[in-house]
Amino acid sequence: MAFKIKPDRKETDTKTIRFPIDLINEIEKALVGKNATFSAFVIQACEYALKNMEVEEKKKVNS
Repeated sequence: MAFKIKPDRKETDTKTIRFPIDLINEIEKALVGKNATFSAFVIQACEYALKNMEVEEKKKVNS
């Protein structure tokens, strides 16, 4: 499944996290013209990573 940027989501809590400046710049470039915030992108990227980790772990268990 490909990663696709979606509009902002609701129901959030605040966390402080530090990003390398070059990664911030890349994310901001990816968001140009999209209806999504930096935070929405990070949330979606984390969800995508977690989902794909689960798929990989299941593949290892079934092997």
